[in-house]
Amino acid sequence: MYVAHLNLTDFRSYAQVDLALEPGITALVGPNGQGKTNLVEAIGYAATLGSHRVPSDAAMVRAGTSRAVVRARVVRELEPGKPRATLVEIEVTPGKANRARINGANPVRARDALGILRTVLFAPEDLALVKGDPDGRRRFLDDLLVQLTPRIASVTQDYDRVLRQRSALLKSAGAARRGGGADLRTLDVWDAKLAQVGARIVVERRRLVETLRPHVEQAYEQVSSGQGAAVVSYKTSLDAALEIEGGADDPVDLVEAQLLEAMGRLRGKELDRGVCLVGPHRDDLVLTLGGLPAKGYASHGESWSFALALRLASYTVLTNGVDAADWGPDGEPVLILDDVFAELDARRRERLAELVAPARQVLITAAVAGDVPEPLTGARVDVMGGEVARVL
Repeated sequence: MYVAHLNLTDFRSYAQVDLALEPGITALVGPNGQGKTNLVEAIGYAATLGSHRVPSDAAMVRAGTSRAVVRARVVRELEPGKPRATLVEIEVTPGKANRARINGANPVRARDALGILRTVLFAPEDLALVKGDPDGRRRFLDDLLVQLTPRIASVTQDYDRVLRQRSALLKSAGAARRGGGADLRTLDVWDAKLAQVGARIVVERRRLVETLRPHVEQAYEQVSSGQGAAVVSYKTSLDAALEIEGGADDPVDLVEAQLLEAMGRLRGKELDRGVCLVGPHRDDLVLTLGGLPAKGYASHGESWSFALALRLASYTVLTNGVDAADWGPDGEPVLILDDVFAELDARRRERLAELVAPARQVLITAAVAGDVPEPLTGARVDVMGGEVARVL
């Protein structure tokens, strides 16, 4: 697949922009602060309904306006040799539910547009996948799950809602218990809901990590020239609470029962602290390099190689792990490299360039044209002062 056209209205710094694109490699070149990243961020938003830069939609809307619109024309081959264009339009309205239109039809929920476009985005922020907190690694897994199976988006949204409700109830029930008047029957109801929805997320994440594992190891070897074995594994809060070690083959109903049991064991502590101590919101994607935790032990270069391996493995899984009934032969995602080459040493720059060059569509942002490695020479678009101009 590839993005053939991008149109933005009041998105970030752009009042209006139209950008025609094509398969192959396109470099968006211009000094920092000119709007290059805004363009690729919009493409990523059309695919995931999220930004790789900020957690809130408010920043997507140009100052002084009330909404932003992202339109992307996506070309896919749903049948071999028969490309078909789909226009996906996302309306971003902070404080309200975002909406989508597909091929100009009536508005639908924004999440109904998930699955039309797939992207894998490399960015300087990726270093936090290795060096940062578990929250970023959980988001990495969930974002990839949604691209693989868009209906998972509703599951993660349901879980976030239940988690907020249960957390609020724990705080109020804990205060009431200290006063001698707590009624915990309502908490039992929310325990059951959290376990039911959370079990689905745990099972899906475990399966995804098992799928990613060999591809991460291979990609790390390719990027780093074999400097140690990179291994990913999934650690759940159930492991410590129940002294068990679950696996990717555990059925959802078993994990649901385990979550309920763990919440029962930890209820006293949860009431004392007013927080949920068990569930997928406390799990982690564990990264080890040569048998040691990557966080804290890996060098800067090794950490970058691991981050790149995670993204390359995502690309492989999205390309090869598609459901033919839904995708046909064209599930390969658009690759986006947002100012990443300036962060890498020469050897990693060249290795990454060689690995991504054969992709159907690669979009690169760079401050100067010289930052783009020779294997990625292609079309060029200059971005300066909010103006977007095709050069090559």
